[in-house]
Amino acid sequence: MRAGGGAMGEGVDEAGWDVEPGDEIEPVVQAVGRLLKVCREAAGVSVPELGEAMGYGEDMIRKIERGARIPRPELLDRADTFLKAQGHLRAFTEDMKKARYPKKVRELAEMEGRAVEMSLYSNHNIHGLLQTEEYARALLRTWRPAYSPDQLERMLAGCMARKSVFDRSPAPEFSFVQEEVTLRRPVGDTMVLRRQLEHMLEVARLPFVELQVMPTARANHPGTGGRIQVLKFADGTGMGRTDGDFSGRPVSNPRQLRVLDLRYGIIRAQALTPEESLVFIEQALGEL
Repeated sequence: MRAGGGAMGEGVDEAGWDVEPGDEIEPVVQAVGRLLKVCREAAGVSVPELGEAMGYGEDMIRKIERGARIPRPELLDRADTFLKAQGHLRAFTEDMKKARYPKKVRELAEMEGRAVEMSLYSNHNIHGLLQTEEYARALLRTWRPAYSPDQLERMLAGCMARKSVFDRSPAPEFSFVQEEVTLRRPVGDTMVLRRQLEHMLEVARLPFVELQVMPTARANHPGTGGRIQVLKFADGTGMGRTDGDFSGRPVSNPRQLRVLDLRYGIIRAQALTPEESLVFIEQALGEL
């Protein structure tokens, strides 16, 4: 289940992304940079020659070689062939795929990748796992201070990569509850919202997904404290988070998880049924 739409932003350097200071992935990026330099020198290729062959400037190649820039996997693949590196550079393509996403996105994706059950309540925006690429892009552009084009594309790539969780076999069991306002707010514009709602209907019909809508008229439910997220893992442990308690930090203590389970259970019970919710979203589409 992939989100469609949206090309890479204009003006964004395609060679990779800057390393976030203090990111634990930094030593790996530095090692890849040193390896690129060793392979380049062993092949008798200068920095300008490699830059020209890869389609990038000399400064960008030097930045990658000193570990300040995360190279795109495609660049490593092409450089491996050009420098006759016998697969040594290509071996790091999977590591660089992970490294290019912001740290907080990698951490969330790792937990979602282990989850067998997800309960997700969203009260302000459509949940990230339900977002189309163009909706996510428009939403990221509203954040302040504003992302640079490079930062925005990196964050967007990470958000979209999380959606691979829908392709797992067996897939986790998903329960989404969305506040009505999230279906009404025209993030981007009306057509972006229309395609977003159409995508939600598609996701909602997956056999392992239950999507429910909480009508605005249902005022007396425990979702007023903000988003709720509860992930359950195969070993019986779990992780939860809410805007309202625990300083917004992830929690795994069984007592704290029971609090979140209780709140989510009440929210889910008070929301429209999955069948009623499909009708509600279709009606919202018809009003656009």
